[in-house]
Amino acid sequence: MATTSEFKMNKPQKRLRGALPKIGIRPAIDGRRKGVRESLEKQTMGMAKAAADFLKKSLRHSNGLPVECVIADSCIGGVAEAADCAEKFARAGVGVSLTVSPCWCYGSETMDMDPLVPKAVWGFNGTERPGAVYLAAVLAGHNQKGLPAFSIYGQDVQDSTDASIPPDVQEKLRQFAKAGLAMAEMRGKSYLSLGTVSMGIAGSMVNPDFFQNYLGIRTECVDMSEFVRRIEEKIYDAKEFDRAMEWVKAWCHEGKDWNPEKLQKSREAKDADWVTSVKMTLIARDLMVGNPRLAKMGYGEEAMGRNAIVGGFQGQRQWTDHFPNGDFMEAILNSSFDWNGIREPYVFATENDSLNGATMLMGHLLTDTAQIFADVRTYWSPAAVKRVAGHKLTGKASGGILHLINSGAATLDATGRMTRDGKSVMKPFWEVTVEEVEACLEATQWGPAMLEYFRGGGWSSQFLTCCEFPATMARINWIAGLGPALQLVEGYTVELPAKVHKILDERTNPTWPTTWFAPTLTGKGPFRDVYSVMNNWGANHGSISYGHIGHQLLTLASMLRIPVCMHNVSEERIFRPSAWTHFGTADPEAADYRACANYGPVYGKV
Repeated sequence: MATTSEFKMNKPQKRLRGALPKIGIRPAIDGRRKGVRESLEKQTMGMAKAAADFLKKSLRHSNGLPVECVIADSCIGGVAEAADCAEKFARAGVGVSLTVSPCWCYGSETMDMDPLVPKAVWGFNGTERPGAVYLAAVLAGHNQKGLPAFSIYGQDVQDSTDASIPPDVQEKLRQFAKAGLAMAEMRGKSYLSLGTVSMGIAGSMVNPDFFQNYLGIRTECVDMSEFVRRIEEKIYDAKEFDRAMEWVKAWCHEGKDWNPEKLQKSREAKDADWVTSVKMTLIARDLMVGNPRLAKMGYGEEAMGRNAIVGGFQGQRQWTDHFPNGDFMEAILNSSFDWNGIREPYVFATENDSLNGATMLMGHLLTDTAQIFADVRTYWSPAAVKRVAGHKLTGKASGGILHLINSGAATLDATGRMTRDGKSVMKPFWEVTVEEVEACLEATQWGPAMLEYFRGGGWSSQFLTCCEFPATMARINWIAGLGPALQLVEGYTVELPAKVHKILDERTNPTWPTTWFAPTLTGKGPFRDVYSVMNNWGANHGSISYGHIGHQLLTLASMLRIPVCMHNVSEERIFRPSAWTHFGTADPEAADYRACANYGPVYGKV
């Protein structure tokens, strides 16, 4: 058995090219001198410093590094100081803009005019000066100029001497800033398509217009034959490979071979599949982010990688009819740990489903946690469960459940063996403990691939999400004539009695990881029952995040101008730019569609 010292905590690191985006804080002030401005300087700059301190303490980048804030050198009372601030922000790499003010200011003269940077305005709710009037005026300016901005305004009046940030303002600051950072972190990165179309799955028909115009991401394509070349020519770190194989032998426990005995591979062939699977993992990672060790081996071009913030592997069928599948590679890359220790998970889609990969990326950047890739496989009604397993569904599962299961890409974090305050969770990697890594691995078996699916063999992870925790399933779909549309559903993972799980699970492929999911119902539209959720889902795949993050996804989607067609987020949690209300207030979903169509994708027209 390997020792726990192998699961070291790796230091947060930036593994992609390009500087991490910063949050820019713009203190706006009444420009009238000889008394007015002078009386407001300290309070206005104090708001900026308080916002910066709060955001730095509240947020991290998904790689664990701290978030930096840049404050304008002076308060902004007019166009000259606005220009100075814009120049400073451009030099500093600001990707998110927050304007703060306790008073009246000249709206069009002090506003942020950068069309590519998400922006918000926090107007102090005080009676001494008309901060709310400025907030309304500058938002009107943003809307009139086609530069949507988020409105942040506390519910309760504060005294001018009160430097605290109320909880409701804190929540909006955090929600806006995290979504804005997610948007900024995508820009300039790559989606790496390893192969092309998998079994006619439309999501694997990678749409460069979507990635470029909506996300600011370029698309890169590498043929799967590159795996063969790198394996045969040994273009990988041999020392790391040896270490990885020792780790696999110690921690990756083999499960039952479900293939008919006459078709089962020999021990020698299974061992060879392990070797290939580990090499594939090393190679896919190196293709995504590069590996300086390859340069020392004489492979300078290969060492560079593709600066991929997200990727996908076609696999089926041109690869998997002959070579081991990508299940091990996908599961390990998507997890918060491997033979090198505890580290940020990669975002990697099975079957090269780029649209699900993009959704996984959004979830990861918003939560800092690993993401579950799964088929939305089966709706089990209470009646069907009773008939097949003799069990009455109760609690959160009483209305029925969805069987989320797929061959490879589900992160091992989803075993449910991580805890916080005694409850099962999924954590940012910097909170994961050695004991939790061990527990996740002990809860996972690796079954020989079902050869009717994967003629080339391989190893598929098999685990069960063991517990109940809040989760959000989401998916971007591309609709001809419309473009991208996001759908999401908040709910809970649920735990079934072991006997019931076994009966239901073995009706499909039992070598794959399972998560039982119960959507939260509202009694309306696609959320009137669990069957309707399944019936309205737009594709065969879904991306599942820990926690109820629907409101965060809605905020990010509005920044990216991606409308949301299906969600069960309560109205008071929805936070979109103020302009959205002018496209209709009676039906926010329809207004979202009109607003996104009006503004169009941030980075260009499709």
